[in-house]
Amino acid sequence: MVTSDETPSNKSKIHLADRIVLSTFGLLSEGKSIETAIEAMPKIIERFPNVIYLIIGKTHPEVLKRDGEKYRNSLYEKVHELGLQNNVRFINRYLSLPELMDYLQRTKIYLFTSKDPNQAVSGTLAYALACGCPVISTPIPHAKELLDGAGINFDFQNSEQLAEATIKLLFDPKLLKEMRLNALHAISSTSWQNAAIAHIELTKSSLAKRKVELKYELPKISLDHIKRLTTSDGMIQFSQIASPDLDSGYTLDDNARALIAVSKHYELTGDVADLELITTYLDFIIFCQQEDGTFLNYVDKDGNFFLKNQDENLEDSNGRAIWALGEFCSYQHLFSEKLLNVATIAFEKAFMKSTDFLSPRAMAFAIKGLYFYNLDKDNKISKVIITQLADNLVSKFRGVSDKNWKWFENYLTYANSLLPEAMLYASLSTGSLLYRKIALTSFSFLLSIIFRDNQIKVISNQGWHHKNKSANDFGEQPIDVTYTILALNTFYKSFKDEDYLEKIETAFNWFLGKNHLHQIVYNPATGGCYDGLEETHVNLNQGAESTVSYLMARLVFEEIQNPKFTTKLTDSVLEAN
Repeated sequence: MVTSDETPSNKSKIHLADRIVLSTFGLLSEGKSIETAIEAMPKIIERFPNVIYLIIGKTHPEVLKRDGEKYRNSLYEKVHELGLQNNVRFINRYLSLPELMDYLQRTKIYLFTSKDPNQAVSGTLAYALACGCPVISTPIPHAKELLDGAGINFDFQNSEQLAEATIKLLFDPKLLKEMRLNALHAISSTSWQNAAIAHIELTKSSLAKRKVELKYELPKISLDHIKRLTTSDGMIQFSQIASPDLDSGYTLDDNARALIAVSKHYELTGDVADLELITTYLDFIIFCQQEDGTFLNYVDKDGNFFLKNQDENLEDSNGRAIWALGEFCSYQHLFSEKLLNVATIAFEKAFMKSTDFLSPRAMAFAIKGLYFYNLDKDNKISKVIITQLADNLVSKFRGVSDKNWKWFENYLTYANSLLPEAMLYASLSTGSLLYRKIALTSFSFLLSIIFRDNQIKVISNQGWHHKNKSANDFGEQPIDVTYTILALNTFYKSFKDEDYLEKIETAFNWFLGKNHLHQIVYNPATGGCYDGLEETHVNLNQGAESTVSYLMARLVFEEIQNPKFTTKLTDSVLEAN
């Protein structure tokens, strides 16, 4: 598994700026039929004079022992004969893996020219696809299987077809981009992690009478992609694979979540590098706050507010900001007085606006923020607002729930676990047994729906789950898995029910391959998290929402495993009891 960045780290070293790179790599032998590609070059450079073809790798040792450099020298002669010295380069050495990855990630099209129809598989082909290279290949079985939408097959030793296919792709950047994404999707299921899971699943099927449970290794915490997504202005919204898409701009939503996640990371690890990130996210939230205390959500790459802020309902975004600021203000022992004062002023300017919320999720976010804000204070106004918001949720619950549907709305959508969790926080804040009962009842109902077949299957974003209707499958998003884990952790701390703890592990393992595709959703090579789990594939884009969501979920485990760490929630539960 590689990072899939489009620009290699050592571009200056290989002197390929402004060149269109075609490449082939591997141990050189006649079977590779490199001359087929060389003979195609004159026609290609007629249309694209800045093309350069890299032939990477030493001569096969057995060939070298038998024939010396006879084959390589014949290729040199052909290059000179065709006048291609400026368009063909031989790299006659063994490359380190990082260096090879750099060359492949700089490659516009990978050329696979083997003339052996009996060659079943190719490691070099797999490497090229893993680096997102569109491939033009002879029709060996491996290529015919993998290149559907990720490349073009041509007949053995047919330079004319190879030239035509190359020119076609170079004239169509949109098609090249589609093929690049298709290449990554085609090969992602064969990463070492996914291959390991596939082998275990095969073993399980052959041991049907014995229960075999796969144990997943907990990845090390990495903020690499978090940092990659973060500029001096804030966290960028989207990525194209692992490359941040600055044109997508920034959102209050992502920066609020990032403030919560990285603040928690700092509390657990004390990593001082977090402070710069935390300040950036807090500054972004303050930037989004308006004079009346409300927030705008969408900001373009130049720091201007998008017009769609005027067209969309931003209640949920405002609720998230209140949650983030309230939780940040609870870290009285952790952050400087200056940062805490900035957050406190913004919070106190915003939280009264929550009484106007109509969205259940906005109310729930605000309850969480108010709960945390009030941990080290005795702010009677905040308790009054928590009660008002919780009473609104009680009214919604009573208006909709029945014997078979114990919920706040006639449908389950996104961030569902947030609602019972907020009711539990309201109970902890006020001592209300009614809030506690509804929290337990609604959460139990939700868990009965999303935990199936010893897996978590969160509500599909392809169609919400409506009352008295069957749930849709697929279209699962990391953020919903994370909200479930956060809620399970809150309930576990309050009630010490081991079932919650077991479900936390089951839910987190969704990121590690315990899902219907048996594929990882977290990318350990980048530290990013894929954007979703579809019916047939993983969405390989690694945007802010997914990446921060994974970090929040991963930190729950770090918190559970840290015996020195006493959570604020546990303290408040002890006080309430």
